[in-house]
Amino acid sequence: MSPAGPPGGGFSAAGGGTGPLAGVRVIELASLAPAPFGCMVLADLGADVVRVDRPGGPGAGRLAAPPGGPLQRGRRVVALDLKSPAGVADLLRLVERADVLVEAYRPGVAERLGIGPQTCRERNPRLVYARMTGWGQDGPLAERAGHDIDYIAVAGALEPLGRAGERPHAPLNLIGDFAGGGMLLAVGVLAALLERERSGVGQVVDAAMVDGSALLTSFLHGMLGAGLWPAPRGGNLLDGGAPFYDTYRTADDGFMAVGALEPVFYAALLAGLGLADEDLPAQYDPGGWPRLRRRFTERFAQRTRDEWTEVFAGLDACVAPVLAPTEAHRHPHNAARDTFVTVGGEVQPAPAPRFGRTPTSVPRPAPDPDRDPLDVATVVEGWPARS
Repeated sequence: MSPAGPPGGGFSAAGGGTGPLAGVRVIELASLAPAPFGCMVLADLGADVVRVDRPGGPGAGRLAAPPGGPLQRGRRVVALDLKSPAGVADLLRLVERADVLVEAYRPGVAERLGIGPQTCRERNPRLVYARMTGWGQDGPLAERAGHDIDYIAVAGALEPLGRAGERPHAPLNLIGDFAGGGMLLAVGVLAALLERERSGVGQVVDAAMVDGSALLTSFLHGMLGAGLWPAPRGGNLLDGGAPFYDTYRTADDGFMAVGALEPVFYAALLAGLGLADEDLPAQYDPGGWPRLRRRFTERFAQRTRDEWTEVFAGLDACVAPVLAPTEAHRHPHNAARDTFVTVGGEVQPAPAPRFGRTPTSVPRPAPDPDRDPLDVATVVEGWPARS
């Protein structure tokens, strides 16, 4: 991906950008974090995503994401009152020309509005109808409210997170909302589009954050089944229990991340810390881990984060500085790869992954619902009927 993108920012007059999904038409019914993130991924990959806002904007009457933020980038927007017959009729006009519709209502709401999957697919049998919820379309909790922390709690993804002897600690809302939610929603949409090429018809995608969060614990379940996760929270190899897979405070109150799991990297860690010749416990002897942790803590506290970064720059020790989100774009590796881009004057993560033949472009800024709304006729005109 070029940091500048193709001429015109890589977007056509009809909407959509460059990338492998160029030409795919997506209707996004405005909602909060998980579904917008999934639709952001689709837009980043070139899909023409048209967000349907309620009159007054996407967050009217409810807690909303920051206006104009990365989750809203790369869209066009129309405003429809889906509680009115006219609004429903206009949405169904869009459905007739679309490839994908994404909604994040509680189960049954879309049906009550007259825009459920059966109605939409009667208008367009090829439509992929993607449903983003926390608990899924069925089950005892399907009608209940919840947030990321609730879904990952029930999925078994929250309990292992935290220090030994302390309560579980939520890792922002990265697991439920974004990884287990929006990202797997995008995967489901892509799989359904691929299957449609064989069958000629669309289908419903039931993307539930509790399901996706459980899926993300697959490796952990493998460790448990093999007896390789024997200790309570905070006492195992990858949860902060091992002193060679942890973070350490530096002299300037920064932190260094250590992931020296394999013996060759562990040896480089000891060399960088100046401990290679010290009589220390064996790396994988849990009984010696408290002593190792004390020595590593003492050593890292002697220099600043930048000084330790320089020490380990020439060592393949799996040691890295812990950067704040506001710093990450300045790291030389991220800068060299254009891992972050500037969109509308705001630094934000670039589209990923990367493609050799159909590269993505820098996304356009989020639309202003008050200034940039389109009417449905304009969108329909730019979406010719499929042959």
